[in-house]
Amino acid sequence: MRMPKIRGLIRRRLLVNYRVDPAVIQRQLPAPFRPKLQNGYAVAGVCLIRLERIRPNLVPISLGVSSENAAHRIAVTWEDGGGSREGVYIPRRDSSSWINRLAGGRLFPGEHNAASFRVEESPNRINLSMESVDQLVRVKVSGKLSTELSPDSCFRSTDEASRFFEAGALGYSATSHIGRLDGIELRTQEWKVEPLQVEEVYSSYFADQSLFPQGSCVFDCALVMRNVQHEWRAASDLYTDSTG
Repeated sequence: MRMPKIRGLIRRRLLVNYRVDPAVIQRQLPAPFRPKLQNGYAVAGVCLIRLERIRPNLVPISLGVSSENAAHRIAVTWEDGGGSREGVYIPRRDSSSWINRLAGGRLFPGEHNAASFRVEESPNRINLSMESVDQLVRVKVSGKLSTELSPDSCFRSTDEASRFFEAGALGYSATSHIGRLDGIELRTQEWKVEPLQVEEVYSSYFADQSLFPQGSCVFDCALVMRNVQHEWRAASDLYTDSTG
């Protein structure tokens, strides 16, 4: 039985985003997902998130746990009995926390791989790197807070980007059970993002030319959220047995 609600604090959430050829990203998606488009591009990326005070709904704050986590994600749309839906598909999750790795996919949705994180952070700067223990995933990003997105972003403004990602609160994660995706929903008490002017960025996943041929995947922008009270809620699992 899974816990219906987990709550805590998002101390820092960094969304590192790429614009991708929709036909290329479609090959990474299981049915029924389709890429959600922004000015003709699919949008994918890595969510690098520090969680603190994480605990089940009725557990005191003092017993909450902290962790660094990474989720590779793709913005998607799909159809179900209720009509058109949108959210994110998550092909992989990584975490510094043995609790997340042990409980993920069991007590709450989302199977996690083991990873190490190095973070240097100040009010105006972030330097972050992560490497999975299985050495399949590496991410590095550094930059400083800004007031505007890069002019070549597929988003015309920070507000437009904020609305795009706020709509992706429902996520479905790949699992070790072929054909089953874990569902989870993020609910926040407030939603505010700030642009990060990126000086260095690397993702081994998006740099893999067997998945993303040269020119099909380009870094677009990065956004930061800080100090947000939130809840994770389990959502109904989704079943699929084919890829798009």
